[in-house]
Amino acid sequence: MASTVRVQAPIGQRALFITTLAVPLTGWTVHALALHRKLSVAQRDKLTGALRRESFEPRVQRFINRYRDQAMILVCDVDHFKQFNDRYGHAVGDRVLAETAARISQWAGSRGVVGRLGGDGGDEFLVATQARADRRTLLLQQLMQALSAPITTDDGRLVDVAVSVGAATPDVIGTRDRSTLMRAADDAMFKGKHGGVAIQAGPENANAESVNGRRAGRIGTHTVARAA
Repeated sequence: MASTVRVQAPIGQRALFITTLAVPLTGWTVHALALHRKLSVAQRDKLTGALRRESFEPRVQRFINRYRDQAMILVCDVDHFKQFNDRYGHAVGDRVLAETAARISQWAGSRGVVGRLGGDGGDEFLVATQARADRRTLLLQQLMQALSAPITTDDGRLVDVAVSVGAATPDVIGTRDRSTLMRAADDAMFKGKHGGVAIQAGPENANAESVNGRRAGRIGTHTVARAA
């Protein structure tokens, strides 16, 4: 009987010691998780859930470094977005942006990166996804089909939406530099504006200059041609 007590006593002490350690560790774990959630929320746009610029730019470069020539960078711009706000109100405009972001995110997959350009008022999205050369055309067709579907507003109305898309890949552009790929995708998007087809950028898009009649804007660290 005495031997049994001697065996149980150390076990109980060890259990008490482990429990004592676990309490503060559990508290720190909860605190760390809460902090992580707050940081994750701060990195994302509240309306669309897309990453903010300061968060998506380094992630896009890491994505390119990981997938190399299979990385595909896209710029997606909602056509005539201002008309949604003017005609239907800002609630519908917000709905269009949120649904467009959701469709892009679903298409890009769990490993993809989706960011919103231009801050809270932006109607453009930057995307990084993996795409083999032999599947790019099909994947872009699937994206355009998803983005062209009418959007249902909160009051049940169907709103027609169109999105212009430009895509750039390292093997075609000849670089894995994020800013250059973003520039090429953006220029391809602009040149195919309102065409209903995603445009795959070539090397010439990475070196495009501003053209008279277009408002010069910036994407990444490069000047690009933007619609007025």
